[in-house]
Amino acid sequence: MKLPIHCWNEYDELKTVVVCSPSVLEIPDQQTAENVQWLEPFDPAKIVHQFETLVHSMKQEGVQVIDYSEYLSPEDRYFNQQLVSRIFVRDLACAFGRTLLPGKAGTSMRKPEYAHSHSVFQKWWDERTFPLQANNKWNSLEYGDVIVLSEDAVLINAGLRTSMESMDDIQRQIRRAGFSEIGVIDLPRRPDTLHLDMNCNVAGERLLLTKNYLRYFPIEVLDGQSRYCMFHEFIERHGFTVIWTDKVNNTVPDINFLTLNPETILVSKQLNRKIIHQFPDLRKKNLIEIEISELEKGGGGIRCMTLPLERR
Repeated sequence: MKLPIHCWNEYDELKTVVVCSPSVLEIPDQQTAENVQWLEPFDPAKIVHQFETLVHSMKQEGVQVIDYSEYLSPEDRYFNQQLVSRIFVRDLACAFGRTLLPGKAGTSMRKPEYAHSHSVFQKWWDERTFPLQANNKWNSLEYGDVIVLSEDAVLINAGLRTSMESMDDIQRQIRRAGFSEIGVIDLPRRPDTLHLDMNCNVAGERLLLTKNYLRYFPIEVLDGQSRYCMFHEFIERHGFTVIWTDKVNNTVPDINFLTLNPETILVSKQLNRKIIHQFPDLRKKNLIEIEISELEKGGGGIRCMTLPLERR
């Protein structure tokens, strides 16, 4: 399979994306959900239907959607379909320009997903495009903690699932992929701030929707040396407008959306519309609303469930 890797930001038109269908296992009760780090038990029939709706919505917008689990060996497929968090493919890898860098699981329960997906990716791309060994020195890196802002800048959260100790080598690999500046933030280590994309997200060309409290956080800027600036200074210096909001009622539907192109955003029906109505720049956007409340019970939203490969 020939799939181009081409992502220099998160707002150009999405052309190709990787997903993974839900597990065949059911989470029957609240105690089980908590034990496997889901928010709530889910309805198996509903979760499959909602995943199909997610895929259909992207295809309707001209996006090529690829389910990597369909390319697993029969043995791996049987095992993989029992992994309840496998729908959250964003963490597995990330396209930096023309390079796809592998992730490294921040929790042992998810390690098999990384091994399985990476084995498929090795078949799709050569070592230059998908350098699997790049993560050998990393403790952990889940790409829900990464936002590719522009062809120059990447923002990373060193939090619960991404290791600050690995950052020297991580930033070296990203710079090798063609990016000149990496901003590192260290957000509160709580379930509602698990990943960077539960705190801010690209909402169109040069727009970053951001929870208010990030105004107080410094960023360490890595560009061959180390220096510091405030969050908004880093973002604005790279041509972005920061849209500050205090209207986030439910982190996953309110922040974890997917920008399909500069004017179109795929969002959860559970999104707090006050966030959109609050800002003229967002009111102009074409919002495609889909029902994914069962999928969101896993603690992640549309962005978490999509791995972009190509934007043009």
